[in-house]
Amino acid sequence: MLNKKKIAVVLPAYNAAKTLEITYQEIDFSIVDEVILVDDKSKDETIQEAQRLGIKHIVKHQENKGYGGNQKSCYNKALELGADIVIMLHPDYQYTPKLIPSMSHLIANDLYHVVLGSRILGKGALAGGMPWYKYVANRLLTLFQNISMNAKLSEYHTGYRAFSREVLETVNYNANSDNFVFDNQMLAQIWFAGYEIAEITCPTKYFDDASSINIKNSSIYGMGVLKTSIQYRLQKWGIANFPIFKNK
Repeated sequence: MLNKKKIAVVLPAYNAAKTLEITYQEIDFSIVDEVILVDDKSKDETIQEAQRLGIKHIVKHQENKGYGGNQKSCYNKALELGADIVIMLHPDYQYTPKLIPSMSHLIANDLYHVVLGSRILGKGALAGGMPWYKYVANRLLTLFQNISMNAKLSEYHTGYRAFSREVLETVNYNANSDNFVFDNQMLAQIWFAGYEIAEITCPTKYFDDASSINIKNSSIYGMGVLKTSIQYRLQKWGIANFPIFKNK
């Protein structure tokens, strides 16, 4: 706990057996109260590895629901357990768990309701091995989103995120896509609801066992990002009404 606020780390897992232990061992349990792993019907030994490590809360999907569907289960379970701060950490060890205290403190001290671990601040992305085409796409999409949403984030595409309970109880994330664009829809919802978003520099690692979407899914994701940004702007102008921007 921090400032009497319960902290839960959620792990959206798919075929994470090889990297789960090294990720889990770096979590700071002096402040983290709960760890929740949601397995999206992995084809490897992810669940068995989670059980071996002693992870108490394991949610098993009987069918693959996708990255967005996995996050929905993560956040719903965290709220059910009474978490005040929820941190999404990928169990593939692409993002270091050592930033959990820093991200938590910003929310626990009521400075921000949302904190992102940015790979773009500093030189973390390319230094960590991000493919150049993903870096360029990240920069172009982020520019378009910042213009569309009248914001100034270094990136919208990191998978390392921390939320206050208030945010998760406000934005209707369950109405979002079950695919990768879920992440982007959620940030659009957060901006639309009037919350501020903090960023901290986050080193990242790209290696064989780290999860990564292929070019086809990356293209689908990119189109979804553009669509979400346009929907946000149309909603702001009062021209259209989209269900994802209706708060709970």
